[in-house]
Amino acid sequence: MNKTEGYKLKEFLKLAEKARNCRRCEAMCDKTAVLSELNGNIDPKVLFIAEAPGRQGADRTRKPFSGDKSGANFQALLDSINLERGEIFITNTVLCSPRSETGANRKPSKKEIKNCAGFLEKTINLINPKIIVTLGSVALEALKMIEYHQIILKSDAAKIFSWNKRFLVPLYHPSPQVVASHRRMHEQLEDFRSVAQAIEKSL
Repeated sequence: MNKTEGYKLKEFLKLAEKARNCRRCEAMCDKTAVLSELNGNIDPKVLFIAEAPGRQGADRTRKPFSGDKSGANFQALLDSINLERGEIFITNTVLCSPRSETGANRKPSKKEIKNCAGFLEKTINLINPKIIVTLGSVALEALKMIEYHQIILKSDAAKIFSWNKRFLVPLYHPSPQVVASHRRMHEQLEDFRSVAQAIEKSL
């Protein structure tokens, strides 16, 4: 590891510790942020941003997209373009797991997204990826807090945009609910080709 890599890792671990100690969101004070070396390579080909850690997935395993059906779907999408987990970094718009009163996964509130926006911005600046892929509309909307854009998932999915001096590819989330109702798995596999195209463009 050279000096620059060492500094980057040190700063990332500091950021991860701050996230773990954060208690800004009243409804999630009993949760712990999912941000650590398990999130992936801090010098990645692609930075993926999803919505929030899932109850059965990352909130339990501490590793984004692992341990649940969303994780299995995501792995199939990566495999389809021969992209390895060791070549990517995955984070979330909200780093803790939002739950409903019954304990089920729920969509993060606007306030929770705003509370976590600083961590997302710092992660992007530190990781400094050439390519960002958002998974779902929550992640795509959250980027507006960092640098405004007019990209809409419904009409712009799988297109390659220039955003904040990087390539940005908006994709649907690979959750079972989205696959069942909005974007079938065969469509998501087709969409994922744009990630491979963005990698080619970034070389």
